[in-house]
Amino acid sequence: MTTSPAHRNAYVDLLRAVSLIVVVLWHWAFTILSWRADGPHATSPLGFMKGFWLLTWLFQVMPLFFYIGGYVHLKSWERARERGVGLGSFVVKRLRQLAVPGSLLLVTWIAVGTIVGSYFDLTGTGRLVKLIVSPLWFLGVYLALIAILPAALWLHRRLGVLALVWLAGLAMCVDVARFHFHLESAGWVNMLLIWALAHQAGFFYDKVVAMPRQTDWSLLWGGLFGLAGLVGSGLYPGSMVGVPGERFSNMAPPTFVMVALLIFQIGVVEVLRPTLTPRLERPRWETVNETINRFALPLFLFHTTGMAIARFIMWQFFGDDLDDGRPDWRWWLARPLAVLLPLLCTLPVIYLFGRRWVRRPAVEPAIEPAARPTD
Repeated sequence: MTTSPAHRNAYVDLLRAVSLIVVVLWHWAFTILSWRADGPHATSPLGFMKGFWLLTWLFQVMPLFFYIGGYVHLKSWERARERGVGLGSFVVKRLRQLAVPGSLLLVTWIAVGTIVGSYFDLTGTGRLVKLIVSPLWFLGVYLALIAILPAALWLHRRLGVLALVWLAGLAMCVDVARFHFHLESAGWVNMLLIWALAHQAGFFYDKVVAMPRQTDWSLLWGGLFGLAGLVGSGLYPGSMVGVPGERFSNMAPPTFVMVALLIFQIGVVEVLRPTLTPRLERPRWETVNETINRFALPLFLFHTTGMAIARFIMWQFFGDDLDDGRPDWRWWLARPLAVLLPLLCTLPVIYLFGRRWVRRPAVEPAIEPAARPTD
């Protein structure tokens, strides 16, 4: 069925919002804080529970987020071009939409940390501020991808899918330089290459949707076998997020494993598409989808602020020990509270400081792609 140009792609909206919300829930529910002389240190249950790292193959959603971002940017640019907007103006507008809230949050917390640390002569406020603003790393990468959008579009026109092959090949070469030749600093090149690959892959979103059903399963199993092979070889850690005690992290900077994870996650969302899309057309689910999309960005921006406020309240009024220690049965029973209290503390912050981005989403609605042909 052909959709009208104004029709929102509900499934893209869902994936974009859920990928942000998954990050928020992971931080709230699975952050373990230990307090030392120099301030707070964060870890997660991944370092204590055998096999728990397998969950990160589904819930480390940054590859999927950048993939969806590439599709949205391509479609948004195509619509802007039809209105006569130049590519430079389009990029500047996109940069401003995300840079303003991120910069304000960063500057605010640096100022608060400096003032509080100096006034009360506290140690560790620098580490605290760093933990609160650390999720903004993804926003920095996202802004970089927007800035190089003209080059990405040129590569897409000139090379097509070959651009993905080259980006993947260069990412593998970076890992070889990093691990075989011990050039550790070279790994940070992959912070751009691998996320640029995921973003560039989003330009092919319509083609992936239009491919036969068998292709979806091929992507899923191909990515899964790639993950199993790379991790099973012993060359890479199993977790897709950093775990204290591991030789290195697959995320900071990203390794070639993220390429396999991207392929796997594209396959997963395409396999789920026929099941989820009809549900999203129902009025109730349409309302839910619209609501989480309105709040996803401000929730992401302010969720660590709400978490810090929640921790302070627990410390002040409930005498909660600031050191979480090892996760035991009581820690697991408290997970619903670990999500609910930061949520209740984040909503007023959004109301006071983030309503602008609730009313006006940072990105325009995507256009529904052509329907998949019958296999």
